[in-house]
Amino acid sequence: MFPEYDAIVVGAGHAGCEAAAAAANMGSRVLLVTMNLQTIAQMSCNPAMGGIAKGQIVREIDALGGYSAIITDKSLIQFRMLNKSKGPAMWSPRAQSDRMLFAAEWRSQLEKIQNIDFYQDTVKNIIVKNKKAIGVITGLGHTIYCKSVILTSGTFLNGKIHIGEKNFGGGRIAEKNSTGITEQLVELGFESNRLKTGTPPRIDGRSLNYEAMELQEGDKQITGFSYLNIPKIEASKQLPCHITYTNAAVHESLKKGFDKSPMFAGRIEGRGPRYCPSIEDKINRFAERDRHQIFVEPEGFNTVEIYVNGFSTSLPEEIQYEAIRKMPGFEQAKMFRPGYAIEYDYFPPTQLKHSLETKLIDNLFFAGQINGTTGYEEAACQGIMAGINAHLKIIDNQSFILNRDEAYIGVLIDDLISKGTDEPYRMFTSRAEFRTLLRQDNADLRLTEKSYRMGLASQERMNKVIEKRDAVLNIKSLLQNITLSPDEVNTYLQKVGSSAIEEKQKALKLLLRPDVALTEMIKHIDAISMHLKTFPKDSIEQAEIQVKYERYIEKEQELANRMSTMENILIPDTFNYDKISALSAEALQKFKKIKPRTLGQASRISGVNPSDVQILMVYMGR
Repeated sequence: MFPEYDAIVVGAGHAGCEAAAAAANMGSRVLLVTMNLQTIAQMSCNPAMGGIAKGQIVREIDALGGYSAIITDKSLIQFRMLNKSKGPAMWSPRAQSDRMLFAAEWRSQLEKIQNIDFYQDTVKNIIVKNKKAIGVITGLGHTIYCKSVILTSGTFLNGKIHIGEKNFGGGRIAEKNSTGITEQLVELGFESNRLKTGTPPRIDGRSLNYEAMELQEGDKQITGFSYLNIPKIEASKQLPCHITYTNAAVHESLKKGFDKSPMFAGRIEGRGPRYCPSIEDKINRFAERDRHQIFVEPEGFNTVEIYVNGFSTSLPEEIQYEAIRKMPGFEQAKMFRPGYAIEYDYFPPTQLKHSLETKLIDNLFFAGQINGTTGYEEAACQGIMAGINAHLKIIDNQSFILNRDEAYIGVLIDDLISKGTDEPYRMFTSRAEFRTLLRQDNADLRLTEKSYRMGLASQERMNKVIEKRDAVLNIKSLLQNITLSPDEVNTYLQKVGSSAIEEKQKALKLLLRPDVALTEMIKHIDAISMHLKTFPKDSIEQAEIQVKYERYIEKEQELANRMSTMENILIPDTFNYDKISALSAEALQKFKKIKPRTLGQASRISGVNPSDVQILMVYMGR
């Protein structure tokens, strides 16, 4: 009934979709197995993509040839570029998506890829022979063979849902959990643990009074996520979001249910996300605050359902209902469904290689929440990397690894593999030491050529990168050669509050002023406009960033180059750490468990001191 596949992807969430697409587009024959074909790419939590650091990840996925950005652009209902008041390293795109359209577009995209087959079933076991994954056994009893397995199980492995004192098995509300895989992997020698996440109640938007809330509209110009020219809605047709706040009355109502909270009563084993806590956790941890901000987000163009961002909870349903109706604008709120918490199995990611292949079993890859992450973006980027590496492994036993100075994706994977996590991992700009290099505006310049050489990024993408790179060089060259007189520029300088010039200056030097913007120079200075007005907007923006931040970029690149020396010193897999008696006990334990790939990775392992790294270097003859 089934042929032998190059890769079987288990699970069709954000990680599974990107994994299947990447492997298939590179030439692998892929089977995507999911428990429900109607919930492919389901946005289980908030209907949004991007945000601080997460937006950079989505653009990196796009630059590599993934689909998350394209699908987001096709389904967005509101777009905002966050942190525009700060430097470019902090700019982060974020979009509200139409939940149903997002999933429909993903399925449509996957169905266009000829190398992907679909099958609706559960996977009960991984077939392992000679410590190599060679297939799966499904819930219906099918044995399907393959050359690699990518496990993207999300919150479904032994998932348990909590609402107050009620709890029941489930991977999402109204969807059954998955059993058997955790137990098998533990028998094979894997370590597993439990994590928790949660979601807020969904509300009938017809019952809300938006006049009592703050309006939050989208940007007047929609940049979008993809570097390709994807058609997007007109800015004027975006749906607004709103902001409201909890208050003392809300908090008092919620506190009445604390004794029935599964979190405070100890019925939940797993740790929840530190940076996205439940409303009861926020009230408990930040008792000094008399209110918390709540974002009121529409779920799509053709539904009245509202996502109450910031009100995640697992308190009893009647407590949720009472409390939420005490927020401004929610006095008459009607609930579609209550919020709930879900705990699930994950496998500490120190058990993986940087390719996301497991160390214990060859050709078995993990991606997404099974590795302890939280968020669609974090899952999707692991998915595309697992898909790429599964394909490369079976073709020529190679792997594709991004370093920390090359991508946020590289930071995320290295953090997981080197440090592990005992709480849901979320990406932040502060986790990236080279964030000036890793901006959302230059992900295509950083990554597309690497992907193109592997056979994933398309010729269209590569052509656009070449055009952009050439345009940026031309713009910078023109700015270096254009000389401006006081008569040509002083009117503009006065308008922006910048000092007038008394003698001729190069346009490039003027652009270095903090209050001077290249787009405005093009509008108001004829000598600039005649040369630059025909260049694409993104190329003009890129050139300006490179000019204004040149010294910062150079310094960070120098630091990255110095640190790369340690990244290039490989540690053999067979290295015997026991022979180094001078190592601290903790370093010895961590080195043997994690088996760092390079000296650079060894230096980033939690609990390893600089002296341990120096001792390791000496024994390696360095």
